[in-house]
Amino acid sequence: MLHTSDFDFDLPPELIASHPLEQRDASRMLVVDGENLADKHIRDILDFIQPGDVIVFNNSRVIPARFNASGHEITLHTAVDDKTWWGLCKKFTHIEIDDTLTMDDGTTMTVVDKDDESGLLLRFNCDNVFDVLNKLGKMPLPPYMKREEETEDRERYQTVYAEPLGSMAAPTAGLHFTNELISEIEARGAAVVKVTLHVGAGTWMPVKTENLAEHKMHSEWCCITNEQADIINNAKRVIAVGTTSMRTLESAAIRARESGLNGRVVPICLNTNIFITPGYKFGAVDVLLTNFHLPKSTLFMLVSAFAGLDNMKSAYAHAVAEKYRFFSYGDCCLLFKQKDA
Repeated sequence: MLHTSDFDFDLPPELIASHPLEQRDASRMLVVDGENLADKHIRDILDFIQPGDVIVFNNSRVIPARFNASGHEITLHTAVDDKTWWGLCKKFTHIEIDDTLTMDDGTTMTVVDKDDESGLLLRFNCDNVFDVLNKLGKMPLPPYMKREEETEDRERYQTVYAEPLGSMAAPTAGLHFTNELISEIEARGAAVVKVTLHVGAGTWMPVKTENLAEHKMHSEWCCITNEQADIINNAKRVIAVGTTSMRTLESAAIRARESGLNGRVVPICLNTNIFITPGYKFGAVDVLLTNFHLPKSTLFMLVSAFAGLDNMKSAYAHAVAEKYRFFSYGDCCLLFKQKDA
């Protein structure tokens, strides 16, 4: 039985990317096909595209989810409805249910509930939460960047195809793509599908238990339309851009299996808390493009389930030796599914 410590690895802190490269499509790409490794660049992904492939992106847009209210820094992560959100708050022991918190412009919110894992459930007393956040909120950069939001983050911590608002973190594998690169992918005979998963705490919350079975994933809302499901089900191969696209596709694949259907996926619009670890049988995805992830994270567990734990440990050791850039603004890797996954 695998444990959380099995997914640990050494990472020099200087390899953590705190800023994006000047050009989106300048990142390096490590190709991992079983035990075989190849150092490439993101634009080389065109060499791996085949006619009939379907490339699946997550088009969720990051909201400026971090703000101050009554002296507390809060980061929204999951919407309950248009005006009610769960938000993480580092020190909220003195905040009580029914308390009122006030933002810098006078906007107030009521504390509806509180939870050690999810933080505060806040009901905003305003007409439009997003309008307020656009004025006062900051892009929720991950804490490992160890810096505040800068002007360029408003554009660079967002994919070029982002549309529906709702994520508290970027689907970072998509940050490498320009509109031109996407057009070139389509010119190679591949179809592009943009599904939605609003990135919340489920994607990046640390695993605090040694026993993987005891880790509780937060739910995140995702959607695949009827038309998109048809395109995916007729794919020669499905290439997921990012672990959030992967989790959306595999959530739909589980529903397809439960329904007794033969296709890769069925249409879904639901909350998913899928937790993919080694031993999981993939039903939808053949190839995954993803960034380099944190040690002992659910995301490193996911890629290890897909490409093999030993293969991923070797790949990450190579990436460290070759000084690849890690995490949200870092480089990426192209992973091919191991035969038994």
